[in-house]
Amino acid sequence: MPEQPPYLRIADVLRQRISEREWTPGDRLPSRAQIAQECGVGENVVRRAQELLISQGVLEGRAGSGTYVAEPRRRVRVVRSSAREHREGSPFQADMQATGKRGGWESRTEAKVPAPAEVASRLGIGEGELCVRTAYEFLADGRPVQLSTSWEPYDLTAGTLVVLPEGGPHAGIGVVNRMAEIGIVVSHAVEQPEPRQATAEEASLLGIQKASLVTHIRRTYYSDEGRPVETADIIVPAALCEIVYEVPISR
Repeated sequence: MPEQPPYLRIADVLRQRISEREWTPGDRLPSRAQIAQECGVGENVVRRAQELLISQGVLEGRAGSGTYVAEPRRRVRVVRSSAREHREGSPFQADMQATGKRGGWESRTEAKVPAPAEVASRLGIGEGELCVRTAYEFLADGRPVQLSTSWEPYDLTAGTLVVLPEGGPHAGIGVVNRMAEIGIVVSHAVEQPEPRQATAEEASLLGIQKASLVTHIRRTYYSDEGRPVETADIIVPAALCEIVYEVPISR
C-alpha cells in the first residue's frame, strides 16, 4: 500500500482534534508554523491540509486573521432521480422546500452559440454547429448553491415555441416537458459525476474558496430514437450540498 501523503495525514490530525473538541466552532487555529513544528512537517504541508479542510467546510480562512473552525451548517440535499422528471413544478424547489429553504434560479440564455468540441461530441453534432446555451445559478434563500450550463442543438428547436428554455409560454418546465411540446420523447439521461476543484469563476459565483471541492456532473438527455437533445455541465459544491441518487426499481 502506498504511504498516505503528508498533507492528508495532517488533515486527519486536525480533523480529529476538532472532533475531540480541542478546538470548537469559531476558535482560531494555532499558526501554521506552530502546527508544523508540533507535527514534524513543513508549513506547506500544513497549508495544503488546511486548504483541503476549508474546501470540505471544516475550516474557514479569514483574510488577514488566520484559519478558524467553521460553524456547522446543514448542507442542501440535491436529489438526482429519473422519477422526479415528470413531477409538477421544479424538483430543485421541492428539495429546497424539504429543508425549509426557498428555492429558485436565475438564468441567461444565448442563441446560436458555436458548440465547443467537447459539447459537440456529447450532442453528436459537428464542432462549431449552433447551439442554444443557458447558464443557470440555482439559489437557496437567494444564495447560489449550484451552477449549470445547458446546451441544446439549435436546429432541434429553431422556429418553435420552446427554442428558449426560460422564455416563451413553456418557460421553466424542464427539458423533458419542453421537448414533449414539439413531439420529441425523452427516454433517458446519462450522468457522469466527477470530483474536482472549483475554478476561480465558479468559486466566485458560489461564494466558496478557490479550488474548493465540487462535483462536476456531465448530464445528457436522449430521445427515444437515441439522439442527444441536451447536455449540461452541473457544478455542485461539496461544502454546500450533498448529492443523493434515487434509483427507481421496476417490478
